[in-house]
Amino acid sequence: MTVIDDTVSTVSPVLAHGAGDFAGSRRLWSLIPPDLVERFRPHATAMASAMVHEIRRAVPEYARPLDGPVGEDIRQGVRQAVLCAFSDFSGIPRQGSRGDWIRMFHHLGRVEFAERGNLDCLQTAYRVGGRVAWRHLSAFAQRHGVSSEVICVCAEAVFAYVDEICTLSGAGYAAAQAEAEGSRSRHRRVLLERILSGAARSPRAMAELAQSAGWPLPSEVTMVALSEVDGPLCLVSADADILMDLDGPQPYLLLPGDVPVPDPALPETRAAVGPKVPLADAATSLRWARRTLDLMGRGVLPGTAVQRWDDHLATMWLHSDQFLLSAMAARNLAPLDGLTPKQRSRMSATLLAWLKARGGAPDVAAQLGVHPQTARYRIRQLEELFGKSLDDPAQRFALEVTLRAQQFAEAPGDQLAARRATA
Repeated sequence: MTVIDDTVSTVSPVLAHGAGDFAGSRRLWSLIPPDLVERFRPHATAMASAMVHEIRRAVPEYARPLDGPVGEDIRQGVRQAVLCAFSDFSGIPRQGSRGDWIRMFHHLGRVEFAERGNLDCLQTAYRVGGRVAWRHLSAFAQRHGVSSEVICVCAEAVFAYVDEICTLSGAGYAAAQAEAEGSRSRHRRVLLERILSGAARSPRAMAELAQSAGWPLPSEVTMVALSEVDGPLCLVSADADILMDLDGPQPYLLLPGDVPVPDPALPETRAAVGPKVPLADAATSLRWARRTLDLMGRGVLPGTAVQRWDDHLATMWLHSDQFLLSAMAARNLAPLDGLTPKQRSRMSATLLAWLKARGGAPDVAAQLGVHPQTARYRIRQLEELFGKSLDDPAQRFALEVTLRAQQFAEAPGDQLAARRATA
């Protein structure tokens, strides 16, 4: 084993440099005298059997009886490995083609994805097979007085060959993984569309779709509306079970259960979180999420990275129907119609401050940041405009609701001024 270890150490820089170069082992095998390869050919079958035995011993997943398609794949893989190594690469004719060799190891990678979902077992098997091959070759070469230079070339060829078939199987694994991901993504897009169309009210149909998409059906979901941005949108720490549509004009997410809201990767992206609802009511959650996002865009709600609809229920209610809001303003604030826009804005701010203060001029003045005498003058003007309706609790409530809604409905610049005036 010392000779083997030393040899491996000697050739490792070569292998590292030539990893993935499928001509590497072909070149190395061509340096071995053909008559030596031909003399070893009768021993190839015994070496292949030893490989299978050692692989089954070293890799418990391959220790089961070699019957069925998986067992046949293992036998074919070892057989192809040995035939290719001692035929095609050495210039000695053999059955089959290099294309068959590539397809075989590509296929083994695909099988590993389907069977185990990783390449650990297969790559271990390749390394074990390489060690077995090296032991047989080394012993044969020493028995026949082969020079140390040729033995070193044999070592390089064996381990370069192991690198190559690992690369081929890795490509097959990656191809199978990409196909599965593509299929799963398609199924998930269809599933998301069906959920929002109301199909979730049919449990059996949804269960079949969810199984095809590899998505466990949750009892409750939360919808998240995302602001549109230029360029592709990425999410930080997105859970694998989040369904999403990031390509449309109104991107959104579906979060199952208690999955937290992921942070958008772009700082200008905003997320509005709708209510948690039963799966069948996902469209309702999305509607409120988009309503929240709309109010964020209009400046009614703060434009922070994430806003939750249930943190602003009163505002959401006040802005749930713009036509109704306009009708309330037209009726309840009719006494202000004769004023100029500037006077109307000033008197509206004073009226809201008075309704919120429930006190006298000093409290109103403190809210508005004006002199108490100015506040008294404005209050007297309001009493003249509204008359006895200000003594009616129901009317005062209607006025406050209208003014609060109107305050948030102002354009961002006017709204900021109004907030400063009523702070």
